[in-house]
Amino acid sequence: MKIVLQRVQEARVEVDSQVVGRIGRGFLLLVGVGREDTPADAQWLARKIAGLRIFPDTDGRMNLSLSEVEGACLAVSQFTLFGDCKKGFRPGFTSAAPAEKGKADFEAFVAYLRGEGVAVETGIFQADMQVHLLNDGPVTLILEREAGQ
Repeated sequence: MKIVLQRVQEARVEVDSQVVGRIGRGFLLLVGVGREDTPADAQWLARKIAGLRIFPDTDGRMNLSLSEVEGACLAVSQFTLFGDCKKGFRPGFTSAAPAEKGKADFEAFVAYLRGEGVAVETGIFQADMQVHLLNDGPVTLILEREAGQ
């Protein structure tokens, strides 16, 4: 699993010009599911994200977690995170999970995140989505959990 995490002041995702998910302060999560990913990978990443201390404290140091700032997550499925651009000019997606597995693993990740006490909004799996965000910092992190790690 690969996740691009952006700390945001607000974010929303639209499908057909309709808002389907919206958060205030928190994390925008672009979530890619790989062919070999397991529920343990999703659970590990959910726990890691829930505990990340990347919000500023009163001294301006990254020291507060999502729960400490009463933040939320907007999770958006993003199979293109597994795009391989090593050869040619068109990415290959053979490492990305097939749609059925991708959807199940994405939903499991969201459930694990909610199980950590995090409020989560989502986009719509396989929809053409427009994502709007106000990046805070900016702070952007890439989190990966390779199968079996």
